[in-house]
Order: sequence, then structure tokens, then C-alpha cells
Amino acid sequence: QVQLVESGGGLVQAGRSLELSCAASGSIFKANTMGWYRQTPGKQRELVATITSGGNTNYRDSVKGRFTICRENAKKIVYLQMNSLKPEETAVYYCNADLVPLANRNTAYNYWGQGTQVTVSS
Repeated sequence: QVQLVESGGGLVQAGRSLELSCAASGSIFKANTMGWYRQTPGKQRELVATITSGGNTNYRDSVKGRFTICRENAKKIVYLQMNSLKPEETAVYYCNADLVPLANRNTAYNYWGQGTQVTVSS
């Protein structure tokens, strides 16, 4: 069974740092684009950052210069280093990935993790 498992969420004071990680597991041939999204109650899920298998990154404007996304292709893990966190960035952070299964190497399927809570106190 293919799944994404996140870790690293928690409670942190404003201005401090936190690192999230997400590991893809199961019968996976490769991981294409991987990324992080976040959602607060009553709002749509929003993109935080993505990274392709080649290392090209994309960030939402509000996190540029503070957040860094990176990955380990061989281990199919993606990380999100979050610095100078702000209270308004309190949200559930979700990992997302396009994964190619071993059983069908011609198709990528999109998966979501279960989410990890990040709470930034003021």
C-alpha cells in the first residue's frame, strides 16, 4: 500500500524554526513532484512549496526566504525547513506527491499524507 507519512509538526514560538518530513512508502518506482500544502479551518488548502525530482522548487510568495524544501530521491523523502515562523502560519500541513507505482511505471498517481499540525504561538 502506497502512503505518505509526515512527521515533525508541533508547537513552536513565533520566530522559531520547525522541520517537517514526509516519507513515501510502498511499492513505488519513483517519486515525481513532491510538496507541502497547508490548511486552516474554513479555508482552502494552499500550496506552500513544491520540488521536482530534478530539484526545481516553487514557493508561495509569503514563505520565500524563510522556508526551504528539499528531498532525498533515493529514500523518497521530502523535507520542509520552516524558519521565522509566524502565528498566522498555524495550520495543518499536508504532504503531497506524484508517485509512480512499480506495477505501472507509465502512470503517476497523486497522494496526500494525513497531515501534521503546526501551531505557532505569539
